[in-house]
Amino acid sequence: MNATTDLKKVTSDLDAALTGISGILVTPYDDDGKIAPAKLVPIIDHALGAGMHIPVVNGNTGEFYALTTDEACTMAREVVAMVAGRAPVLAGVGRGSHDACRLARASADAGASALMVHQPPDPFVSPRGTVDYVKAISDAGGGLPIMLYLRNDAIGTAAIADLCALPGVKGVKWATPNPLKLAAAKAACDPSIVWVCGLAEVWAPALYAVGARGFTSGLINIWPERSLAIHAALEAGDYPGANALISEMKAFEDVRAEELNGTNVTGVKAALQAVGLDCGPTRPPSAWPLTATQHRTMMNFLKSAGLVK
Repeated sequence: MNATTDLKKVTSDLDAALTGISGILVTPYDDDGKIAPAKLVPIIDHALGAGMHIPVVNGNTGEFYALTTDEACTMAREVVAMVAGRAPVLAGVGRGSHDACRLARASADAGASALMVHQPPDPFVSPRGTVDYVKAISDAGGGLPIMLYLRNDAIGTAAIADLCALPGVKGVKWATPNPLKLAAAKAACDPSIVWVCGLAEVWAPALYAVGARGFTSGLINIWPERSLAIHAALEAGDYPGANALISEMKAFEDVRAEELNGTNVTGVKAALQAVGLDCGPTRPPSAWPLTATQHRTMMNFLKSAGLVK
């Protein structure tokens, strides 16, 4: 296989993977609170064995904002090594531009297939400043494809179109519950842009209905088979089937959405502990542990799913 064919295959694999399930991996910690990437081995092996399309390191379920840049660089290297070519790897980058560019370089050097750019949470962010931010990250990443992670659509359709027009931008993980704004943004951008539901399984049917393909998932850390079944139903246009499957895992997402989403990662890590894959607690300001009521709900879900006895 020559270099040109190699690049075409990688591009084709990434195109297919992005319209599948983006599995947002947790970041494990040891008893001293330090990152412990090796704990991800059984989680990654299980999820890839079930058919997960693209693992994501340094996403929000990976507590990206609770990690130091050094830790995030290490996680990118370790996850790419663990995946070992079995699937493309999407590496999250963000924070201040210098840290974001450093992480982009480290992710590219590690062998990541693409970069997921977290939308800057700076209180004084501007749409045109964000364009410069993404340009700098793209340059630092050596031209790796870029997925924009949009959690605030208040920047407007025109600004979203400007970002999507940047060289190297391949798509958007849409993480706001506004299907009509997604439809407007999609119509304003090049048809080649990939639009992915960034709000996990429960929002996938609504966003699929206006043109999204694929979805992000924290459930893959626990129950990847269910995520794959939901994806298969949506790809087949079986919305009743997808909604029935989603209803049986909704309690998991309901727990994660409590306390202003402050239990988002808490729920995943509590479930991992319950199934014997302890990845440690979450770091503040995330909530830890689950409350007694939340814990009961989570255990009832795990039992009903057959994940614990």
